[in-house]
Amino acid sequence: MSSDARSFAALRQPRFRTYFVGASLAMMADSIEHVISYWIIFQKFQSPALGGFAVLSHWLPFLLFSVYSGALADRFDPRRIIQIGMGVFMAVSLGWGLFFLTDSLEMWHAMVLLLLHGFAGVLWSPAQQLLIHEIVDEADVPSAVRLMATSRWLGLLMGPAVGGVILLAMGPTWGILFNVLIYVPMVIWVARMPYQHKAAPPPLRGLSDIVTTARAISGSRILLSMILLAGGTSLLVGNAYQAQMPEFAHDLGHSHADLNYSMLLGADAAGAFVAGLVLESRGLLPPRARSAFILAMLWCVVVGSFAVVTSYPLALALLFVAGFLELSFNAMAQTLVQTNAPAAIRGRVIGLYAMSALGMRTFSGITVGLGGSLVGIHWSLALSAGALFVLLSVGMLFAARSR
Repeated sequence: MSSDARSFAALRQPRFRTYFVGASLAMMADSIEHVISYWIIFQKFQSPALGGFAVLSHWLPFLLFSVYSGALADRFDPRRIIQIGMGVFMAVSLGWGLFFLTDSLEMWHAMVLLLLHGFAGVLWSPAQQLLIHEIVDEADVPSAVRLMATSRWLGLLMGPAVGGVILLAMGPTWGILFNVLIYVPMVIWVARMPYQHKAAPPPLRGLSDIVTTARAISGSRILLSMILLAGGTSLLVGNAYQAQMPEFAHDLGHSHADLNYSMLLGADAAGAFVAGLVLESRGLLPPRARSAFILAMLWCVVVGSFAVVTSYPLALALLFVAGFLELSFNAMAQTLVQTNAPAAIRGRVIGLYAMSALGMRTFSGITVGLGGSLVGIHWSLALSAGALFVLLSVGMLFAARSR
């Protein structure tokens, strides 16, 4: 394969370029909303419980409804599902803005808006992955999946920076109302994109689709191993260490909300974004189950090392490498799931993967956060990473039998 064919293969297709930009903007708007809304609710309520609810409401909908959302994308036009998700995101930003404008925000208002935001995410996620197969040729799906993962991290990387500028320049009220407009390009483009309807998939069965989908793929060790890989990494580690970053920063000698703290928060996102650029530019790391497990196991080693180091520069470097590895194995697992899933139920399988990869993050706060209250966050993160390493070793042996 020539270098020209390998480098950013999906981006060579005009429709995907537009889709990539729209998805990056939408992810950035999602992150900007968190920057502004979390700051306001902290200032207004000073409630750790509400902060915990914010995390729970973000990931729990993925755990409960991802498969059903994927089934909807199988059954109906995924473009419309994406538009509905974008519409809910916009309504939530508008709701925050109106409550800020009238100074009438109460705690139950914030809880409802946080829940709606979580549901918007679970509507959007499976449908946007399923639509990839309508936009690019099947040979370019691995490139497209990795680039869409890169767009997510690009949004997460740009969100705090742009959100901080908007917050300073426009204030929280007009800033979050302006945020509504950032979703508009994605909504308009998806509405205009051509779509060829497929044959009707199996009918919707509600939440029982989780069981029927699992049964349908039970003969594929590749699919099962990638779903278990995603679930294990999310359950035992996930991104729970981000919530503990203030304490890590304090122990590394940076207890103030300054540039050094911000760099710790953004280091893994920067690493993931660089991974997307580097891997796509050379067509490196083609999707293989064994490679995904090895990369995830290396991630465990790096995260565990970050948990115990006492040098700030080394901790920053380790977080950057962790982000690089996280994008690499997650994008590889997602690609294997999408390319091996039966076409008729691809949306359901993607939903099952999202339930595992994102929904299981609901509980990562227990392994890292609650464990940290017992043995300290350094030991809890290191032990969680070690337990995950052992689990992944077993999973790699399971996946190897698929040969």
